Amino acid sequence: MTDRQCNGEHGIHICELSRQGKHVEIKEVTSYPKFMCMNCGRVANSGNNLCNPRALDDIRPSGT
Repeated sequence: MTDRQCNGEHGIHICELSRQGKHVEIKEVTSYPKFMCMNCGRVANSGNNLCNPRALDDIRPSGT
């Protein structure tokens, strides 16, 4: 399991946008998700909007 961490500018991360009630902005950055936050499981179009991003294509089931 990946350690919890926060990379990049936290002010544009979905968790911070959610805290601020910026739901329209969240909708805009999650329309075609390609990344998942390994901290909270949220998804986004760009890894720049997540604390601990990982490409969806790189996420594999355990044991494979």
